[in-house]
Amino acid sequence: MRDSFSFVYIVEPPGYEIMACSLLASIRAQFGDGVKAIGYCPEHRMQELHPAVLKAHEMMGGEIRPMRTEGMWDSPYPHGNKIIAAMQPRDTEWSAFVDSDVLFLRPNSVANIARDGHVSCSAAASMRWAGEEIWDVIYAAFGMPIPEERIRLMRQSRKPRIPYFSAGFVIFPETPGPGGRFPDVWYDTARILDRVETLENRRPYLDQMTLPVAIQRAGLRWNILPEEQHYILGGQLRGEPLPEGREIFTVHYRQPEVLREIGLHRAAQKMLKAATGVSFVRRLAPESADSNDEDE
Repeated sequence: MRDSFSFVYIVEPPGYEIMACSLLASIRAQFGDGVKAIGYCPEHRMQELHPAVLKAHEMMGGEIRPMRTEGMWDSPYPHGNKIIAAMQPRDTEWSAFVDSDVLFLRPNSVANIARDGHVSCSAAASMRWAGEEIWDVIYAAFGMPIPEERIRLMRQSRKPRIPYFSAGFVIFPETPGPGGRFPDVWYDTARILDRVETLENRRPYLDQMTLPVAIQRAGLRWNILPEEQHYILGGQLRGEPLPEGREIFTVHYRQPEVLREIGLHRAAQKMLKAATGVSFVRRLAPESADSNDEDE
């Protein structure tokens, strides 16, 4: 499975391109060279990529591919780029879309995160933007019943909830399920739901609110990852160190400042330096006019 697995992420200037390099370094450090790493950039922004980002990907055996994002939604929706990236054709058996603001911290294996016939993802941190009644509208749009299963959200666990997942780390088979190839179904589901004008807050939550529906429409099941495989930082945990006595494989930090606050910034720099020889990506292209590494 290692030789047939792709990590998929966004490489878009100015913010995501630098974080993507730290993500790539952590992929190489914790999963090795037997997996593919493919960063996607909106095709109309490819020329804006920092030369150091291109060099870092070349050094670490990662690819940067263009993807068409303009005209893919009824109105511009940059947050939906993750679904567009997931949709792109690949020749591996499995893919994992992972947000650029994620770091892998310890040696891991694909077998720990992928499961046949399933889409693997973690419970969302919380769902404070809407009440549970929103699922009536969402599932009704597809003529589907609300699942009977209930789960506990990662940071809002007082009572079990209708399944709601994070879209920051999603592992899926590339082979189509009974209802089609999962990322294509995810895109179709999001496009349909984006047009339900009575549904509030569909942006920017469209990717997450459609995830459980798309999994079912594709004829697959969800495999809920343990928190250790996708530990979401920030929010009510802002500034708190990682829990003692637990092996946290993956952190989703959201903002670079969060890494600094809990002492993981140096770990990210160490992985990058091991892979590229520098602790700051922009130092790979010192001749560039934009080589300030203060925000890394």
